[in-house]
Amino acid sequence: MNETMLLLVLSLITAVIAGLVVMRLFTARRTAREKVARDSSEKLLADAAAEAKRIEAGRRTRDDNSDHSAETPSATTKSTIEAAKRDAERKAAEDAARRDAERRAAEDAARRDAERRAAEDAARRDAERRAAEDAARRDAERRAAEDAARRDAERRAAEDAARRDAERRAAEDAARHDAERRAAEDTARRDAERRAAEDAARRDAERRAAEDAARRDAERRAAEDTARRDAERKAAEDAARRDAEHQMADARAAQIVERTTIEQAARHRLAVDAERREAERLARERKAVEEALRQEEEERLAVEQAILRERERQAAEAEIARQRPVTPKSKRPEETIVMIADDSRVVRVKTSRLLTAHRYQVATAEDGADAARQIALSPPDVLITDVDMPGLNGFQLSRHVRDNPRTARLPIIMVTSDSEQLRAEATEIGVNVVLGKPYPEEQLIAHIQQLVAEQGRA
Repeated sequence: MNETMLLLVLSLITAVIAGLVVMRLFTARRTAREKVARDSSEKLLADAAAEAKRIEAGRRTRDDNSDHSAETPSATTKSTIEAAKRDAERKAAEDAARRDAERRAAEDAARRDAERRAAEDAARRDAERRAAEDAARRDAERRAAEDAARRDAERRAAEDAARRDAERRAAEDAARHDAERRAAEDTARRDAERRAAEDAARRDAERRAAEDAARRDAERRAAEDTARRDAERKAAEDAARRDAEHQMADARAAQIVERTTIEQAARHRLAVDAERREAERLARERKAVEEALRQEEEERLAVEQAILRERERQAAEAEIARQRPVTPKSKRPEETIVMIADDSRVVRVKTSRLLTAHRYQVATAEDGADAARQIALSPPDVLITDVDMPGLNGFQLSRHVRDNPRTARLPIIMVTSDSEQLRAEATEIGVNVVLGKPYPEEQLIAHIQQLVAEQGRA
C-alpha cells in the first residue's frame, strides 16, 4: 500500500512538471510571435515615414522651383497647376497606400494574434487532455495496484490459512502417533517389567533354594569335619596319654570316657536340636505348600466342575443343533465376527482398525479368561489370540475352545514368536494358523477369508 501511494505521488509530481514545461513553451512561442508582429509593424511604419519624408522633400523642391519661375507665362502656370494636381493625386494615392499598408499590418497582427490564441487554446486543450489521460492512467494504475495488492493479500491469507491448517493436521498426526507410540511403549514396558519381575522372583527362589541347600551341605560338612577333627584329637590325646601315663591309664581312661560321654551327649543334644529345628521348618514349608496345593486343587476342581457343567450344556445345545437342518453358507465380511484376545491395548486397537477397514465385525478380549467368557456367551466366527496373557494364556484358551463341542470347530489364529517348538505345540492342540511376529496385514486378512470360506463349506 505504501509503494502504491509513493507511485501515485511521483505520477502527480511528474504531471505538474510536464504542465509547467508546456506552459513555458507556449508562453515563449507567443512572446516570439508578438515580437515578430511588433517588428513587422514598426518596419511598415518606418517605411511609410520614409516615403512621406521623400514626398515632402520633392514637394519642397517643386515649391522652390515654382518660386523661381513665378514670372513665366500662363502656360507654365497651367502646367504647374496640373503638376500640383498630379502631386495631390499622388499624395492621396500614397495616403491610401499607407492606410492600406497599416490596415494589412493590423490584419496580419490580428490574424497572427488569432493564430496564437488558437495555438494556445489547442495547446491548453492538448495539455488538459494529456493531463486527463495521465490522471486516468494513474488512476487505472492505482486501481490495478490496489487490486493486485488485494489479490496478493488474499493469496497470502489463503496460503497462511492452508499452512496453519497443514501445521495443525501435522501436529494432530504427530500427537496421535506419539500417543500410540507412548501407549505401545508403556505396554511393552509393563510387559517387560512383569516378565522381569517374574524372572527375578524365579531367580530369587532358585537362589534361596540353592543357598539353603548350600547352607545345609556346609553345616553337614562342618559337623563331619568337627567330628573328624575331634576324633583325631581324641585319638592323639589317647595315644599320648597311653605313652606318657601308663600307670594312670585306668583313672585317666575313666575320666576320658566320662568326658567323651559328656561331649557326645552335648553334641547329640545339639544335633537333635538342629534336626528338630530343621524338621519344624520343613514341616512349616510342607504345610504351606500343602495348603497352596489344596487351594489350587479346590480351584481346579471348581473350574473343572464349571467346565463340566458348561460342556453338558453345550453338548445339549449341540445335540439340539445337530437335530436341526443346517444349510452351509459362506458369510460375508459384514456378517463375520472376529474376536481379538490380547492383553495389549495397542495390539487390540491396531488389529481392530485393520479388520474394520475390511468391513469385519470385531469383538475384543483383554485376556484369555475374558475371551472364554465371551465365547461361552456368543461364539465368534474366527478367534485371533496371543500366547502370553495373564491368567489363561493362548494355549490354555485354545484347549478350552477345542474341548467344548460347541466351539470345537471354531477357526483359531495364534500370534506368537517365530519358534518351532511353539508352532508344534500350537498345531498339536488344534490351532489352524500360526503367525510369527511381525506378520504382514494382508496375510492375516487372507487367512481369515480362507478359514471363513472353509467353515462355510464344512
